Amino acid sequence: MRRRLVPTLLAVVLLAGCGVPVDDEPRVVQPPPGRFPTPAGTTTADPEGRVDEPFCFVREDGLAVVTRPADRLPSVDAHLQHLLAGPDRWERGRGLATALPGTVAVAGATLAGNVATVDVRQAGEETGRSDEVLAFGQIVCSLTQRPDVDSVAFRRDGQPLEVPRADGSVSALPLTAADYRPLLPR
Repeated sequence: MRRRLVPTLLAVVLLAGCGVPVDDEPRVVQPPPGRFPTPAGTTTADPEGRVDEPFCFVREDGLAVVTRPADRLPSVDAHLQHLLAGPDRWERGRGLATALPGTVAVAGATLAGNVATVDVRQAGEETGRSDEVLAFGQIVCSLTQRPDVDSVAFRRDGQPLEVPRADGSVSALPLTAADYRPLLPR
């Protein structure tokens, strides 16, 4: 009996020493390096005041939402310029692309209330792109992920511009991510 008791007691003593130490005060735990997906429709801030800048890029024949850490959420126009720059190397390595270059010629964006208005120039006829729905979806879905934007309107030469929605219809009214829901992951 003693032969079985000693190993059992030794195991109990060793296991009691394992575990998470208890601190008297809370301590800051640093996240591991790298990017982590944020659920669609959320913008988060970390304890150091950094925020997640949301983007919708193309994956296969749909859209995928990713975030990039930023010191602060940029203006709507700066956010749009970041989107137009396309996915970074890390994002491209995960199969993300963009439909924007050659499809939609963006001149800039403004915010009035909770509606972002994107000014679009006439795109050249030689673009040969047929993925306008994805391009406009990228803009709408990226900007409406922001807490200060509810919808996105498009205009050309100061006039409302009809743009394609995911269901094949066109609209000159302000659009939301719901207009492109069939393209978003489920």
